[in-house]
Amino acid sequence: VQLQAYGGGLVQAGGSLRLSCAASGSIFSINALGWYRQAPGKQRELVAAITTAGSTNYADSVKGRFTISRDNAKNTVYLQMNSLKPEDTAVYYCHAMVVAGTIHDDWGQGTLVTVSS
Repeated sequence: VQLQAYGGGLVQAGGSLRLSCAASGSIFSINALGWYRQAPGKQRELVAAITTAGSTNYADSVKGRFTISRDNAKNTVYLQMNSLKPEDTAVYYCHAMVVAGTIHDDWGQGTLVTVSS
């Protein structure tokens, strides 16, 4: 599965951004799509994920501020980020959990989100 992410940028604290990630390739094998982020000097962490059935999961730090959604017709997943904080600054990576005999992870190229205070 190939993943192409869009939508990063610079925003002031309290502002909003929307990330998009378009999947292509063996999309029928995708079990879940999501977003991870990695801040400088920190480990990559899950931000939000959504399954093909529509179940969602969020990191505690973004609950109530971020919303993940998917458009199955467009094979695209979105992350709406509101009330952004400087600590949200990170490179955001689109992720797909692929089930094709075995389970593996595919990653997009990452998009930088910078939140200024």
